[in-house]
Amino acid sequence: MDGYPAGSLDHNVPFLAVSGLSTALTKPLLTDPVLREQSVLVRSEIPPIDTREAKAILRYIQETDATDLPWHSRDSSRRYKFRIKTIGRLKTDINAVKNAIAQSGYKTRLVVVILSDQSPISVSQFQERLENIRRSTGLDPKTSLFVLPTQRTETELENAVDSVLTAVFDQATEYYRDLARHSRKKKSRGIAPQPTIPPTSGTSHTLSLQGWNVRYDFKAAIFAEFRQEIDVALRSYEQAYETLLGPDILETIPSWSPRFNDARLLSDIMAIRALKCLLWTGQSTAAVRRWQAHHDRIVDLVDRRGHGTQNYGWKAWEARWSTVMANLIEKVEYPELEASSILPYRPPEKNLSAERLQPWEYLHHQGYWYRVAARHLFDRRRLARSISEEDRKPPDPSSPSQPSKAYRYDTYMCPQPYEEFPLAGPGVNHGQLIFDHLVLARNEFEKRRQTRTSIELSLECCKELERMHEWTRIMDILAPLWRNMSFRKEGWWDAMEALSWTLRSAAVEVGQKDLIIAIDWELLNKGFSKRPGWHYDITKSLDDVAVEDQLVISFSDEHVTSFLQTSFVFKNEEGKAGQSCPAQLSITSNSFPDAAPVVLDSIRVEFDGSLRTIQLKHQASNSQAPSASRLRVTKVTLVEVEASDDADSDDISEASSESTSAVLLEGVDDLTLLPGQTRVFQIDVPLREPGDAKASSVQVSVAPGSFTLKYSMKLRENNLAGLWHSQPSRKKITRTNAHKIKVLPRPPKMEVRFVNLLEQYYASESIGLEVELLNEEDADAITKLDVVLYGQNLPGYKVQMEDSIAKSNPASEEESRLDGISVGTIPSSKSIKVMIVINVVNQPMEFDVLVRARYHLVSDPGTPIIQQATYHLNIVNPFESSYDLSPRLHSEWPDYFNPEGIQELSAGDEAARRPRGIAQKWSLATRYASFAHEDLVILDLGVSILSTQGSVSCKISKCQAIDEDGLVISPKTIEEAQFEVIAQKFDLDERSQATADLAFTIKWRRLTSPKEVVNAVTLPLPQFYVTSSEPRVLAGVSYYSPPDASSSSSSPPLLFLDITIENPSSHFLTFGLMMEPSDEFAFSGAKTTTLNVLPVARRTVTYRLLPLVRGAWIRPTLVVRDKYFQKVLKIIPTEGMKSDRDGVLVWVPPEDEADGDGDGDGDDEGDSESEGGSRDDESKTTRETGA
Repeated sequence: MDGYPAGSLDHNVPFLAVSGLSTALTKPLLTDPVLREQSVLVRSEIPPIDTREAKAILRYIQETDATDLPWHSRDSSRRYKFRIKTIGRLKTDINAVKNAIAQSGYKTRLVVVILSDQSPISVSQFQERLENIRRSTGLDPKTSLFVLPTQRTETELENAVDSVLTAVFDQATEYYRDLARHSRKKKSRGIAPQPTIPPTSGTSHTLSLQGWNVRYDFKAAIFAEFRQEIDVALRSYEQAYETLLGPDILETIPSWSPRFNDARLLSDIMAIRALKCLLWTGQSTAAVRRWQAHHDRIVDLVDRRGHGTQNYGWKAWEARWSTVMANLIEKVEYPELEASSILPYRPPEKNLSAERLQPWEYLHHQGYWYRVAARHLFDRRRLARSISEEDRKPPDPSSPSQPSKAYRYDTYMCPQPYEEFPLAGPGVNHGQLIFDHLVLARNEFEKRRQTRTSIELSLECCKELERMHEWTRIMDILAPLWRNMSFRKEGWWDAMEALSWTLRSAAVEVGQKDLIIAIDWELLNKGFSKRPGWHYDITKSLDDVAVEDQLVISFSDEHVTSFLQTSFVFKNEEGKAGQSCPAQLSITSNSFPDAAPVVLDSIRVEFDGSLRTIQLKHQASNSQAPSASRLRVTKVTLVEVEASDDADSDDISEASSESTSAVLLEGVDDLTLLPGQTRVFQIDVPLREPGDAKASSVQVSVAPGSFTLKYSMKLRENNLAGLWHSQPSRKKITRTNAHKIKVLPRPPKMEVRFVNLLEQYYASESIGLEVELLNEEDADAITKLDVVLYGQNLPGYKVQMEDSIAKSNPASEEESRLDGISVGTIPSSKSIKVMIVINVVNQPMEFDVLVRARYHLVSDPGTPIIQQATYHLNIVNPFESSYDLSPRLHSEWPDYFNPEGIQELSAGDEAARRPRGIAQKWSLATRYASFAHEDLVILDLGVSILSTQGSVSCKISKCQAIDEDGLVISPKTIEEAQFEVIAQKFDLDERSQATADLAFTIKWRRLTSPKEVVNAVTLPLPQFYVTSSEPRVLAGVSYYSPPDASSSSSSPPLLFLDITIENPSSHFLTFGLMMEPSDEFAFSGAKTTTLNVLPVARRTVTYRLLPLVRGAWIRPTLVVRDKYFQKVLKIIPTEGMKSDRDGVLVWVPPEDEADGDGDGDGDDEGDSESEGGSRDDESKTTRETGA
């Protein structure tokens, strides 16, 4: 929109001049005498306010400036909009400023804002002074005089400024409404007003009534814009536009008159402002239709009354009209047209969504409009170049009678013909105009990832740069596009060809030799159109470029297409190591028929897998005439050679092959390739190592002398069947991906086996696995051994061979391996044994042991052979156990009054002190079962203390011993072992509960193992409480045998039931005991009694029981109750007793079990003590120990 008069298309908002808040320098005085005469100088002696609050107010006012705001109605946060200008210092008071403004004659409203350094509450004390200022200045406090207390927050200040600006805007709105009302009143009179100044002949014209109506409508639209009433402005613009282009104004002006172009200019301005109103209100599709309607109407106008549309002036206007639309879109800033949006256009309005719209009726982004403008600029240049030489001559000032040529061409908003395209001189730079618009369009398309269009525009930009000989800029634009052009994969050959030729021209000018060769290599393909007079010879690519050194160029088919097609086919799908497989390498030339033959220096085939690289070298021969057949099949013999350090060893060979060998398979042949010919090289590929292999890439090399070109083509997977060529014909191989082959291992004759294995292996023993390697090959074998363990939490192991040092491997998580153990040479029909010793494990586990023998025969060292064996090792626990901890009555109890227990403890002797606290005795019964598959020998049993908690000392002793030869335990057999546990606190003052962590250890060996072999299985026990801080009641039983043995067989035995109450606490406790009668026995003792137990003491009560039954369990119904807490204590049985849910049980032996010594057992519950006659005759005996 730069071509239109200044200010004609500006955004119309009220102008607001703010003074007194800025310390900036005032504007200098005007130097133009006319402007200086029309201006009014206003001065003020009041200094500007320079406080923090004033700066905040000034910053906020400047932020509300609507000069550069987007042209849309989405900003609804403020109802006012101003074009704001801040002024520095005014050097007079309010009245002087007011009078000076009034004398100017302009409609100006003065608004004074007084900033007070008080808070809003305290401003009332200055009300009288403010009233005095109001009366003296004559300012209205509601519209012209405002007071802003500044002692408030910044947000409150902004709200106060908003209220002031809103009041000012309301006044401005009312002012423009009055002007619009006045304009409508003049129009409604229906007569043309008399001119105030008489027209000068030849320079001005009086307006007709319709002309005045256009003026009134245009002014009404402008005033509506100032009021932000966009709909009203749009109606006024449309009415003025229709009147202007109606039959009464523009149709009456002759086309040769300058007023014709003035009317066109006014119609453009009205149309642009109408477009702005439509875009402001979000009517994007209506705006596009309005743009097209104005274009069509002007087309009709210039075709009927102007110079038509086939001239450079019209194309210049069309380019400008498209650029105007792009500029308007940039001003509007629709979010739907941002670069991050999905659609390249804005959807239509809701009221048009049901209509069937054409694609061009949508509002596209500005890149579309810049592109349209560039197309019109192309036509402008074309039509400008068709101007006749006579019209391109400038007018001769010496011959005034020469007829004017201005009326022959449409020069609306464009230069005259002799200025557009002069015979001498620069004229209009059409190329630069086109280039600028193309760049603007390309940038917009690139932002929206419209790749194809942006590439097309880049190519057009470079064509313009080619006209301007800007070769470096062409390289900067096209070189990245050429390397990563998507047109290659999509098959857009025309676009590729145009881009390549343009880029090659620039590359020749700047001397980019590698790019020239790559483009020439690509353009040899006959898929492109043939360029007349071009040599199509790759050896002549650098003829126009100075070459100093030998140039080496490498590229692949990932970035550059080629006229060559290649394939590699294995005849067989599978092959065995040590043998060879027939294969064919075919290369087809798709160059132009009259192109020069291509002489390849070498062909290199890379493989993924164990196959070696194949290299064919050129050896010239006369066997191939220029008229050779389209298919030529030759057989090439390959020999193994050492790879040289020349250019053949490139990056491709490093990435393609897994083999690290420096040996190549090399062959020679004539590598001349004629246009349209297919060369087939049949070879025998030796297969070495087993596994999957495939041909990965084929690299051809051309070395004409001035450069060396290496082009690599990848062999990709596809679903096409391979072709096997023969000289007269070709046949299909009925499988896809024929460039792959599966190399089967050579059948090994060496046997790997595990020998002397045991039926089961157990934890806690060292495991030895013996492996035998038997060579059944016809020749000696040089062998290496790999041992791999697969599983979880693998143990360490070592590998021991005969007369060699063992190799070990530590424990690992998932995989443990020893690779490359040298076994040496195994003669034919001989064997070698290897021992794998696995470290001791303490828990069950499973893992696999893999033994792999890698060997090659002495007669064929190039073919590796593999044989392996796997053994699944399952290690189990040989024993499982259960545990039972039962309380027992300890004979010792601490005594406060024993002087022997006093210790003088030093600070450093605390660890060696003897425990002197409460001691409790326990019986630990362990039952262990054998889960082995064979008989095992138990050598020893023991319980160890892992740790204790609670300041306690524990001692453990065995109740029975095992013979020196051990105890043989059979599978699924349960044995029992008893241990005595005594736990004692270190101090009497320490009465908290204590725990102990114990472990049960079984020492064992196999029956077949030597006697010195001892295996130990450690089974952890659950944590036990070994002392208690609560009182406990223990029951014990003993049997009495009378001195007369003859009477013992007929009379029932006498039982003594001891009830011991232990009080480990520091409290005096009282217990109530009550024995209930029973039909099973008679008892002697108190039926109900009370027992007092001192702190840290214990007391025992004895009952004598006479059982009435024999060979049965009797239940003494005894209740022990804590008198204070009224809690019944559980009675805990000891040796010879047991308990159930209802209480304790005592065993009465039968008559045949009773003997003279009074011994008896309680059904395997424990041995009873023999009391004899040690009991006195009292029915109840009470003993108290402790304090």
